[in-house]
Amino acid sequence: MTNVNPNASTLNPLFHPAAHYDAPADVLNAEDLSTPEKRIILSSWASDMYAVESCPALREIPGMGHTIRLTDVLAALRQLDADNDNDDPPRGGGVPMRLRRPWAAAKGRRL
Repeated sequence: MTNVNPNASTLNPLFHPAAHYDAPADVLNAEDLSTPEKRIILSSWASDMYAVESCPALREIPGMGHTIRLTDVLAALRQLDADNDNDDPPRGGGVPMRLRRPWAAAKGRRL
């Protein structure tokens, strides 16, 4: 690709993770990355800007010598979500957290 900076050594490795990780599974298994860092890398790989023009189900990542499948990247992101759900209890929200009378809150009334 012509828009890739050949001097990648001057940038943070997170910006060029293909230099360190060969597949989505490698990113998931990297113990030196936090969950948000893994999500950043995988999400960037899923981006349409890396889609192969003639085959949008594939991604061509700068610095990686081969294409990767979008389904593998998305599966890794789902795995990351599943692992995170097991670590932390679900946050509160949903119907019980919604105001019963939103017009009352808008007028400054106490519910």
